[in-house]
Amino acid sequence: MPQTMDAEAVRTWCSLALEALGREREEIDAINVYPVADGDTGTNLYLTAESAAQAVEAVFAAHESGRSAPALADVMRAMAHGALIGARGNSGTILAQLLRGMAERIGGGDHLAGALRRAAEMAREAVAHPVEGTILSVADAAADAAESAPTDTLHAAYAGARAALDATPHQLAVLDRAGVVDAGGRGLLAVLGALVEAVCGEAPVAPGPSAARPALQARAAEPCDGGGPAFEVIYLLEADDEAVARLRARLDGLGDSLVVVGGDGLWNVHVHVDDAGAAVEAGVEAGRPYRIRITHFGSVSAAPPREQVQRAVVAVVPGEGLLALCGQAGATTVPLRPGEPPASGELVDAIRRAHAREVVLLPNDASLRHTAAAAAEQARAEGVRVALIPTRSAVQGIAALAVHEPDRRFDEDVVAMSAAAGSTRYAEFAVAERQSWTSAGVCQAGDVLGLIDGDVAVIGNDLTDTALIVLERMLSSGGELVTLVLGDDVPKSLAARLEAHVREGYLAVDTLTYEGGGRGTPLLIGVE
Repeated sequence: MPQTMDAEAVRTWCSLALEALGREREEIDAINVYPVADGDTGTNLYLTAESAAQAVEAVFAAHESGRSAPALADVMRAMAHGALIGARGNSGTILAQLLRGMAERIGGGDHLAGALRRAAEMAREAVAHPVEGTILSVADAAADAAESAPTDTLHAAYAGARAALDATPHQLAVLDRAGVVDAGGRGLLAVLGALVEAVCGEAPVAPGPSAARPALQARAAEPCDGGGPAFEVIYLLEADDEAVARLRARLDGLGDSLVVVGGDGLWNVHVHVDDAGAAVEAGVEAGRPYRIRITHFGSVSAAPPREQVQRAVVAVVPGEGLLALCGQAGATTVPLRPGEPPASGELVDAIRRAHAREVVLLPNDASLRHTAAAAAEQARAEGVRVALIPTRSAVQGIAALAVHEPDRRFDEDVVAMSAAAGSTRYAEFAVAERQSWTSAGVCQAGDVLGLIDGDVAVIGNDLTDTALIVLERMLSSGGELVTLVLGDDVPKSLAARLEAHVREGYLAVDTLTYEGGGRGTPLLIGVE
């Protein structure tokens, strides 16, 4: 069968790679001992691949109304870009660069062997201090085997990668001591296997599970710092090539495991450091860093096995204040950051962390409906009973969580929580960035928009005045409880003014106020 790529093959590759990493995620996490034994390489690779697959699906969705299929180059670029913006961890960042190298050559009409070679070269160039016995060695071996094979390039590449993976313990002492192969290389082998299946129509025989899992689980309660830097810092960066070159030099002096991938003005920066603030400040000097993630390695060591509980609630929550509130109420929380919605893999991971036979999932955002549904479906396939309550705002989630009673029957608890969420109208506020048409008329840049149940209902010039109008409209149809959630930089006087308005005009209505701490919206209002 001719080993050529087209747009549909890339789409299939993304889907199969995501399935493979989903199946093998726990196994890869279990053998993760280098560069830090934090047990998340499989999860990071899965989330990176999920972001790539979502970007590819978006390209196909944009072409659904037309008659022509998307171009191969466009789909490959989307795959690489999606991986870049969604890359997690050391191995996920390197995988993003591997895909970028393949996109550069396949999009330009090169053959697969040439694409694998360019991918390996770019990945090695992105790592400040390449180490043999890692994902880089596996990528090199795949390219070598592909270039030397007279036919059947992809099967040869897979065989070369598998042999290189088996050899990684002999190249890296930490792997040899643990009795495992490199976790990043194991994940890359899964991605290459998906590529073979997508192009050739049959899946290669994958390696069996690692025999070292019990030994690693026995060490699960040990801290994973290993004497290295205390923090992992990751961020996207908008900067030019010269600024990134200076950034590399500065970060290399601050820590280790430095990987900088990307190009054309957009980069993904990954480094392990003791001074996380200095790493972020270096990014600020180089350009505009955003989607900043800082993880303290001492806090990510695996917890010892614990007994499975009967029921748990998993909630997506914006802002540190609400995260603490929902956590105190017993929920397993997933942070919702502005412009960075959680992927389904993160929701599935949270369901697993809840360690319960029954889970109530609260997405708390209308845009997460499909993501939450996909996560629920995957968790059900793993044997967890999941009920998805389609909450569209954090205030609906708070209402549902307030009536949650884990001791009653599951169905009764879900009905009560669904009724509480459904009887809660919600409002949120935003500042218009440009002139545009809305359901309430034309707004200008800088106007305050008051949205009720997702639709713009009021356009104003002042947050307090707009909030008073919105609150009055919501209470005009009745209500027993008003919930106010304040974002960052919002004065407490705003809450005091709204509370006074309720007391003066609605004697039977109670008011609760929380400091949400989120930056996505200055104010949320719930009326139930």
